[in-house]
Amino acid sequence: MPRPLRALINCSALQHNLAVIHKHVHKTRIMAVVKANAYGHGLLRTAQALNSVDGFAVLELEAAIQLREAGFNQSILLLEGFFSTDEIDVINQYRLSTVIHCQDQLSMLLAHKETGKPDIYLKINTGMNRLGFRPEEGISAQNQLKQWRPDANITLMTHFASADDSLETSQVNQQLGSFALLQANQENGTCQTMANSAAILRYPGTHADWVRPGILLYGASPIADKTGVEPGLQPAMTLSSQVIAVQHLAPSDRLGYGGVFVADRPMRIGVVAAGYADGYPRHAPTGTPVLVNSQRTRLVGRVSMDMLTIDLSGMGEAGVGSPVTLWGEGLPVEEVARSAQTISYELLTALSPRVQTVSAAL
Repeated sequence: MPRPLRALINCSALQHNLAVIHKHVHKTRIMAVVKANAYGHGLLRTAQALNSVDGFAVLELEAAIQLREAGFNQSILLLEGFFSTDEIDVINQYRLSTVIHCQDQLSMLLAHKETGKPDIYLKINTGMNRLGFRPEEGISAQNQLKQWRPDANITLMTHFASADDSLETSQVNQQLGSFALLQANQENGTCQTMANSAAILRYPGTHADWVRPGILLYGASPIADKTGVEPGLQPAMTLSSQVIAVQHLAPSDRLGYGGVFVADRPMRIGVVAAGYADGYPRHAPTGTPVLVNSQRTRLVGRVSMDMLTIDLSGMGEAGVGSPVTLWGEGLPVEEVARSAQTISYELLTALSPRVQTVSAAL
């Protein structure tokens, strides 16, 4: 029999979450961010469920090609752009869009001799200080692109550093002010894209021509200390397993590697087929919530490579074969992430390839 650990991907939830986003952005075009294997949900599975969007954003050229060869005709954007002139040929061949975020990329593109005309997303660094031209540099970069091809299709792009922080608005406003310096030099009708998932919910004025939702699509909240339940989202991934053994601890018995958990009373312990090699966080502490038979209990002791242990005390019906939900339906992934002192993005994208993924019917 196969190992009981699996990730159920609810494609109807993906579509529901897209509908929630539509209610926030109205007629703004949606660029679904499906990088990192669609946040662990499966690239093609997710793209099919979200086939009504206007575009997809990915990181790797290979993922973009996979989408195009699977028949998706929407705009497909490479979020880090290209790394060699050879990739420009592939971008043209597959009708891809590309970010240009530095002078090296711009120089490669301007020197390229082919006649392809990829759509350009000119990345502007307004304060995130990762990728992008500073606003004054962006004006020069745009002028160079227009000289290269007067009919070049250019979208101005930036990314917010703290739109997810409900206590912080000044940095978003500062970034908007920096972006406005560039906007003031634009022709009417120049496309813009600013809003990530958090800005979609919190800053309607940033929606512009394109929004780029990521975590929202998968049913988790981008806002610190919130869950996806509050904006009406549904979890698209439920990670579940089973109890595969039961142990009985006496007071003072130690549990697991290092014996860091010590029983303070007689306890029933369930051993669950899931561990850090599957993507469950090794640093999740005792007390991290889990569901057994749809009832809440807690993780106890250290997470092992292939197993973790949970408290079955007082749960008389729970035993070998009992279903366990590690996150998803009934247990928001944000709660597990918060307990493990990380974020839901990391848990979803860290899902191991050895975990069986199963699609729920649309």
